[in-house]
Amino acid sequence: MKSKRMGALLAVYCLSFMTLAGCSAENSRNYKQAAQDLKIGNYEIALEEYETSVAAGVKPAQSYRGAGVAQMKLGNYEDAITNFNNALACDKVGRKLKKDILSYRAAAYLKIKAYNEAMTDCQTLAESYDMDADLYFLTGKVALAMDSYEEAGSDFEQAYGEDATYDRAIQIYGAYLEKDMEADGTRYLEAALSGTAKNAQDHYDRGRVYYYMEDYDNAADELKKAIDSDNTEALALLGMVYMDQGDSENARTMFQKYVSQADNGAKGFNGLALCDMEAGDYDSALSNITSGIQTADGEEMQSLLFNEIAVYEKKLDFQTALQKAQEYLELYPEDKTVKKELAFLKTRVNVTDTQD
Repeated sequence: MKSKRMGALLAVYCLSFMTLAGCSAENSRNYKQAAQDLKIGNYEIALEEYETSVAAGVKPAQSYRGAGVAQMKLGNYEDAITNFNNALACDKVGRKLKKDILSYRAAAYLKIKAYNEAMTDCQTLAESYDMDADLYFLTGKVALAMDSYEEAGSDFEQAYGEDATYDRAIQIYGAYLEKDMEADGTRYLEAALSGTAKNAQDHYDRGRVYYYMEDYDNAADELKKAIDSDNTEALALLGMVYMDQGDSENARTMFQKYVSQADNGAKGFNGLALCDMEAGDYDSALSNITSGIQTADGEEMQSLLFNEIAVYEKKLDFQTALQKAQEYLELYPEDKTVKKELAFLKTRVNVTDTQD
């Protein structure tokens, strides 16, 4: 009898162990899937998965960090900061992870204009870690927001000194442009152009720089060289150059080529929608936007959704445009342009309702 009872207990124990092991494996898979969803831009899904990981106690610091990043991508900066605070309060937060979390928290503080808190995190990073180009750039952005122009200039020079690339030059230019200090940023673009192109990627990057400088002739020359060397991304940017020059026919050709050649044609569909809008073919524009949305993520998704609002407005379908604007602002709550457009659309819908 004793042996049978012991056997039954062992069976229960084994069953419980297997159940726990199964739950643990499932939670681990959920955490890994969250990282994948975050990477490809499925931010709402990633947030839910990270919150599930937190509840299950799977890598708490990393899970809180992931949830914070997802909240930032969704524009929920205060919620992001809460998650970053929770991550930093966890046990066993490694040095590298802490640096990452502090950087994200500083960027979140910057978004809600909590400049002193953002600078405190930047100073903590400077005191505790070796500064790199990303940290110098982040500190420069915070200093610029605080109107500390000399400090910002010094930080940006350090950032570019550590990372003298086309991307960094464009990044610094964008920071100055946001503060209506375009001339200060242009010198970084000029510095990036001081070298010579060695390959297709260089020609594409130089085309990007010329495009930001609105030097469309040189931009087109560089992008054509990149295209001749099979750089697909140059097709979409050359399409934008043509659009800005008022040449929608050649722009359309570039966007169509991009759609046929790129692994993800969202950027090309967005460009085709712009061409359709220019031609007044709004139904075709909506069709291209729908096609683009199916594969878009990140900034391209935002651009497509923005253009979708504009198309419905052009069609005088103010009710749908209003609905699309409301949905857009749930995803991108800081977009001041769409906030103003939403206010306008509300007046149009009220006028239409009154007339009906």
